[in-house]
Amino acid sequence: MDTAAKKTVLRMFTYGLFAVTAKDGETGHGMLANWITQVSFEPPLLALAVEHDSHMRVLIDMHGAFAVNVLESGQRDFAGQLGRTFAKHPNKFKDVAWKPGPVTGSPIMEVGLGWVECRVVEEQITGDHNLYVAEVAEAGVNKEGEPLTLKETGFKYFG
Repeated sequence: MDTAAKKTVLRMFTYGLFAVTAKDGETGHGMLANWITQVSFEPPLLALAVEHDSHMRVLIDMHGAFAVNVLESGQRDFAGQLGRTFAKHPNKFKDVAWKPGPVTGSPIMEVGLGWVECRVVEEQITGDHNLYVAEVAEAGVNKEGEPLTLKETGFKYFG
């Protein structure tokens, strides 16, 4: 395989950037994610890919639920904060204003455009990630605006 071509083409894929959150004891935890997509209208289902060694994977497996918070254009620095690894930055969610979601208790952040609470209905190991299919249990809109994208931030995955 031409690895340079593979990397170039995979980096052409367009992605939003989202804050995925889950309960972590009495607090919350958040991570930056872009591998999220809607996979069904009825019932409303999302797919989320999470690295095997991620703290978020442990929390999702423990609770069977998570929330997806849609970040707003211009929130690059905040996205970068959530993109840090838990191993090196276990308190990255410490100063984030949030409330428990009404259905799953997953953290709903005050910043961002809107959110969905999700309950996991399927999980599959896929390469170096776990793929979760989750049903949207509740949703809310915080404000109008444009969503943050991977391209806007200049962040890159390895491809």
